[in-house]
Amino acid sequence: MGVEWPPTEDELPCDDGMPMEASSCLANATTDGPLHAYLAGRRDVFVGENMFVYFSLEQVRNQDFRGPDFFVALDVPKRDRKSWVVWQEGKGPDVVIELLSDSTAARDKGEKKDVYQNCLRVPEYFWFDPYTAEWAGFVLRDGRYEPIEVDAQAQLISQQLGLALVRWEGIYQEESARWLRWATLDGTLLPTPQEVAEAAQRHAEEVERLATEVQQQAAAAQQQAAAAQQRAAAAQQRATELEALLTRYRERFGDVPE
Repeated sequence: MGVEWPPTEDELPCDDGMPMEASSCLANATTDGPLHAYLAGRRDVFVGENMFVYFSLEQVRNQDFRGPDFFVALDVPKRDRKSWVVWQEGKGPDVVIELLSDSTAARDKGEKKDVYQNCLRVPEYFWFDPYTAEWAGFVLRDGRYEPIEVDAQAQLISQQLGLALVRWEGIYQEESARWLRWATLDGTLLPTPQEVAEAAQRHAEEVERLATEVQQQAAAAQQQAAAAQQRAAAAQQRATELEALLTRYRERFGDVPE
């Protein structure tokens, strides 16, 4: 059976055998996982990570380009994909993020930026260096990339997603660094899976604490009720004893004078 031409994702290589660098893989987790969760309810968006993007048949013949570290495509069916094939999908990504390293920075800032601008026409392109926290954003206007200015809240705004990128300093998976994070436009960070798990654990502990407190209060109330019941029984016993004593008195001395 011959290979279909133009080839689809099923005929094209989807792995060059080169794993993502450990630092980039960890840095990508703070953007990929939270955005996946944020967009989970939508059926018209695809989030890709370290995936080949094919945009020309010449590229296929020469194998001269590999995909971005992270990208988002809007207005497309939500399904699993082996690679992103522009002629199969009918469009390219809408947002691309590259994670810089010593070995990739020059290409990400040069060759890849040109490809995203001139070939794929990606509306928004961002890069971030996990080592130095250097970052930049670009928006496509009239076919050319123009820098996205950092706003007063120290954010790079993605108009395509209606979200902001921020540099957040903290601990993720036991590593302290400055991370690239997604946030809502009011500055609320999209939580990482680790933060979601930690919040769920704190919630479970709070529920357990409240349940224990309620049980203790119920036990104390039961003790108070039992004590009150004992006091009432003792009062009743004393009243009975006094009534018996009064009856004996009457039997012996007659009615008590007014």
